[in-house]
Amino acid sequence: MEPDFIDLTAENLPCEHLCCIIRKKPHPGVEAKRLWLKERLCEGHVFRKLDAKSTVFIEYAPLETAWVPVLGDNFLYIYCLWVSGEYKGNGYGRALMESCLSDARANGKSGVCMLGSKKQKSWLSDQSFAKKFGFTAVDGTASGYELLALSFDGSLPRFAPGAKREAIDAQELTVYYDLQCPYIPQCVETVRQTCVEKGVPVSLIEVDTLQKAKELPCVFNNWAVFYKGHFETVNLLDAAYLERILKKWGLDPAAKLRTIKL
Repeated sequence: MEPDFIDLTAENLPCEHLCCIIRKKPHPGVEAKRLWLKERLCEGHVFRKLDAKSTVFIEYAPLETAWVPVLGDNFLYIYCLWVSGEYKGNGYGRALMESCLSDARANGKSGVCMLGSKKQKSWLSDQSFAKKFGFTAVDGTASGYELLALSFDGSLPRFAPGAKREAIDAQELTVYYDLQCPYIPQCVETVRQTCVEKGVPVSLIEVDTLQKAKELPCVFNNWAVFYKGHFETVNLLDAAYLERILKKWGLDPAAKLRTIKL
């Protein structure tokens, strides 16, 4: 039996759950994601999920309107493919990927691409799984991130020039983010509060237009972190991860906090 998938639409968006964070009561991150999706669906953005209260979904968009610093003609870009918990091992991931590839072929696309890295990152879709379908690395950055693509006609997408710069002038902790992921609002607040507690200057920059996303100075799926002008990660941060970044650059957050309290 084929899995029963649902595509989010303008009509069902208000009432369907969004998979990543499932709550009975309204959740700030989920509601922010709904608002973000409301503007994206008319651009060809697809959010396809299992018809169950589960974390089983794929999310992709035409590359031309995908909020990532990736360029190319006539590709689809996969933001996220996620199957978790008891639903693993039932073929849902394969079915979702195949549905995306079928959409691409049916609509005359040149192929499909996604963000990966030489070493799997916790907040990126499983690249070893994608490679089973024929995805290969077609571009890369000095920090080890890769653009994975499956081309149908030999043409290839590429990172935008800024994505390979991986440096900014600002020395303070700098986070670029959009509201595409429901976890982002709580991560933004965690970073804000942690930096206040530790006396660490921080700039939290919302990427709120397609142009800003295409011109970012690093790779980006919905989040990117810089410190001391250097690109660090696209992984979402908790307090412990943030402290590891600060300590790597020689800042002892605990000592800084004691100094401020004095």
